[in-house]
Amino acid sequence: MPLVVVGVSVLILLFLMTRLKLNGFAALLFVAVGVALVQGIPVATIPDVLSEGIGGQIGDTMLVIGLGAMVGRVMGDSGAAQRIANKMLDAFGPRWVQVAMVVTSMLIGVTMFYEVAFIIIVPIAFTLVRVTGAKLLWIGLPMSITLSTMHSFLPPHPGPTAVAATFDASVGLTLVYGLFIAIPAGALIALVWPRLPFIRAMNPSIPKGLVSEREFTDEEMPGLGWALTVALFPVVLIAGASVTEMAASGESPFLHFVTFIGSAPIALLLTLLLSIWAFGPRIGRSLAEVSASCASAAQAMAMILLVIGAGGAFKNVLVEGGISDHIKDTTHGWAISPLILAWLIAVILRIALGSATVAVVTASGVVLPLLAGSGVHPEMLVLAVSCGSIAFSHVNDPGFWLFKEYFNLSVIEAIKVRTTYTTVLAILGLGGVLAVEWALDVLSL
Repeated sequence: MPLVVVGVSVLILLFLMTRLKLNGFAALLFVAVGVALVQGIPVATIPDVLSEGIGGQIGDTMLVIGLGAMVGRVMGDSGAAQRIANKMLDAFGPRWVQVAMVVTSMLIGVTMFYEVAFIIIVPIAFTLVRVTGAKLLWIGLPMSITLSTMHSFLPPHPGPTAVAATFDASVGLTLVYGLFIAIPAGALIALVWPRLPFIRAMNPSIPKGLVSEREFTDEEMPGLGWALTVALFPVVLIAGASVTEMAASGESPFLHFVTFIGSAPIALLLTLLLSIWAFGPRIGRSLAEVSASCASAAQAMAMILLVIGAGGAFKNVLVEGGISDHIKDTTHGWAISPLILAWLIAVILRIALGSATVAVVTASGVVLPLLAGSGVHPEMLVLAVSCGSIAFSHVNDPGFWLFKEYFNLSVIEAIKVRTTYTTVLAILGLGGVLAVEWALDVLSL
């Protein structure tokens, strides 16, 4: 019954948004209330459940998305994003611009959350689209696919790291094994997916207000050194904090300081301050001009944040309704390989709840008793759970709405693009996990 509720709620949501053209924010809240009533959540607590879901989701994303959008707009309005885009074109050429996006996304996405890395790189992708005249998905999709792969497969991202702790697996070995799977799988899908006929038939435009439409002359653009410094500044802070936390042990003021400045909101706030100075008074732009860029970015982000928040409310209703417990009870005792079982439970939870974090935590709890005596390497079990949690991203996943809004897609188009690529990535990930586990068994003989 709970899974039927999920399926019906998704169909109703699609009907409201595609046939009735209801705003995504309102549609998500309407369906969330309906699911809460059907699942037996007390009427008096439903507003609190919705608020908790919206607050949790917005709390996680508003600072990152808001500050990231401001940094991107300041870089765009100053010509810094165009400077980086031009340099990438000079280095790779228009023919290999997708490879440039994949390489850039892999380097940045290894240590950065999907949403953070997405917000940092997307202004450059938008600028490349404008400069080259290519379609938005032709350049933007390889970036998103690569970042999804890095975020879902590899520590120190939250899902794999949490599961590694549950299974007492080595984070370092998990990262090494994961790279052997994530790099070929991510690069393959990133380069193949934009070439599929149903993707090439789509031609969305860049959302208004998120990128400068002005084309700068070489003299008007800031130097490449400053442009790269600002673009990579949050990457260095966040990656440095992640590496330090993995390598350091114990407690120290230095570790606390590194963790503080390496948190995504603080890193992006510092980057915004740096960008205001570097691309404002230093090159002759007034603070009023820079402030106008920030305000324009904030206005453009308002509806995106509302929709993402409503997606969090929908997800929280599903969690509070006990659907994860139902799936856990149903799958208990299935007599199949621990690797396949871990992957499958994560996939089912991802479809039902939309939250990759809930999927990996619940799946790891179900599979943990099977680890002892199974002969399976715990690192491979971590990767099986993690890659399963990327599958079937759809309307109950707040990340789905970020993708949809930034690439200016309809709900059906976003399902065709994102739901399909995340599912194929999950399947390729499972294949890679089984292959690496087999290779490790052979080498140990």
